[in-house]
Amino acid sequence: MILTLSRLPVTALLCTAAAVAAPAVAADASVEARLKARGIQYEIDADGDYKATYSYDKENRTQLVFVSGGTEQISGLSIREVFSPAGRIAADGIDGEQALALLADSRTKKLGSWEIAGDVLYFVIKLPDNVDAAALEAAMDIAAETADNQEIELSGDQDDL
Repeated sequence: MILTLSRLPVTALLCTAAAVAAPAVAADASVEARLKARGIQYEIDADGDYKATYSYDKENRTQLVFVSGGTEQISGLSIREVFSPAGRIAADGIDGEQALALLADSRTKKLGSWEIAGDVLYFVIKLPDNVDAAALEAAMDIAAETADNQEIELSGDQDDL
């Protein structure tokens, strides 16, 4: 009995270490199925979001786009976000005037809007989670293209995001 108890802390430590070392796991298999159905290559980032890299060969650019690994609930709806980074507030010198212009630009968008999280400007689309694979891909396309166009406006030829 003493031998079993003395191994318990070691076993707990090994299980904890394995959990920490394990790669991020998809938060929702339905997202994985929809991405695979459309042939979208992705990886799962450290916080469980699905990350895809769009390539714009003609412009020799790439753009990151994410599908959140989790959903949020509001009034009985399950909402999932699709988001794409467009710039860094400090590095790209986004000031009050530009922020107001982005708010005005958000008003013209039929789907999605500009948001800031930390020091990053994102184009974000919030969808009911039950959209089909084609609609999810369309949202990803819109977010990536919109964010990349804004990144060009903010930083010229830089392609950091």
